[in-house]
Amino acid sequence: MKIQQRHEWVLTAEEAIVIQQDLRQEVIVQDQFGAVQHVAGIDVGFEQDGAITRAAVAILTYPELKFCDHAIARRPTTFPYIPGFLSFREVPAVLDALEQVKTMPDLLLCDGQGLAHPRRFGIACHLGILTNIPAIGVGKSRLVGKHEDPPDERGAWVPLIHKSDTIGAVLKTRPGTKPLYISLGHRISLESALAYVMGCTTKYRLPETTRHAHKLASG
Repeated sequence: MKIQQRHEWVLTAEEAIVIQQDLRQEVIVQDQFGAVQHVAGIDVGFEQDGAITRAAVAILTYPELKFCDHAIARRPTTFPYIPGFLSFREVPAVLDALEQVKTMPDLLLCDGQGLAHPRRFGIACHLGILTNIPAIGVGKSRLVGKHEDPPDERGAWVPLIHKSDTIGAVLKTRPGTKPLYISLGHRISLESALAYVMGCTTKYRLPETTRHAHKLASG
């Protein structure tokens, strides 16, 4: 797939905020997709003490969750580690990897946040807007917001609230484990995002998409 470049990647934090505030206006929070036959897990690691960004895309069939395609891309890291700006550090290499896959995914599950972000524009939103593919943020930890504890049962969830807005959900994918932080990225509702995350999750805490992508990104 060929991805249109909407902006530069060598930026100051102030310039990045302007881009976040601009592009977040384009985020669609309703379902705008057809049949989902392939889902993609997105994860990123770093090499050479952070100097090289290593992005991995793992494509699985849905709902069978059979691993069918993947790509790994490396490029020099051009943005520092600053909480709230993860996408500017990771997305350039992710886009390189997405351009290599032969199977077009119908849905992206990103290791990170979507709307559950202080400026409502996490990596899942950024990738969703740039690729125009429906995207979900699947975070292992909370960036912003408050919540009650979800019931300790598979599929249970509670809202994640920030400044009186529901910005995502805190989801138990497996009893006895920490919950995941689910937020929509683009072209999907929170209800559908939760359903697809659970549809991609088997006996482990993390969705199979995330597990496959993490193995590829970690080397």
